[in-house]
Amino acid sequence: MLRLALYQPDIPQNTGTLLRLAACLGAAVEIIEPAGFDVSDRHLRRAGLDYLDRVAVTRHRSWDAFSEWRRAETIRLVLATTQGALPYTDFAYRDGDCLLMGRESAGVPEAVHATADARVVVPIRADLRSLNVAVCAAMIPGEALRQTGGFPRSD
Repeated sequence: MLRLALYQPDIPQNTGTLLRLAACLGAAVEIIEPAGFDVSDRHLRRAGLDYLDRVAVTRHRSWDAFSEWRRAETIRLVLATTQGALPYTDFAYRDGDCLLMGRESAGVPEAVHATADARVVVPIRADLRSLNVAVCAAMIPGEALRQTGGFPRSD
């Protein structure tokens, strides 16, 4: 199963959009705290609307807790970053990858960059900074699911 990890998300609306995306695509969501808003079930339910019951969400109390869990599960971490080494369409995804999205306001710190197994970028015009995290987090899982044949069947 593909996993979408959100590093200390800042904006509840983006998190809600990503919960809905993950529910529709059959992906799990890992929320790495602290977040910029209350990530209790009650608040996530408001952000994720009626899709929250349709997605597996795990909250990790810190980056260290997430890292420990990931190592124990031997899950490959693919970081989406403006400093990525490879366009996201050129990367070879595998079933079970965890796609990490940074904070809307600051991305991820260098220590997080250093632990990623791969760093991918969504190429954009040189005169612009970045895409909205929810847009980026839709494009990359779409490519990963295309490559691995992991899109849900509609039949």
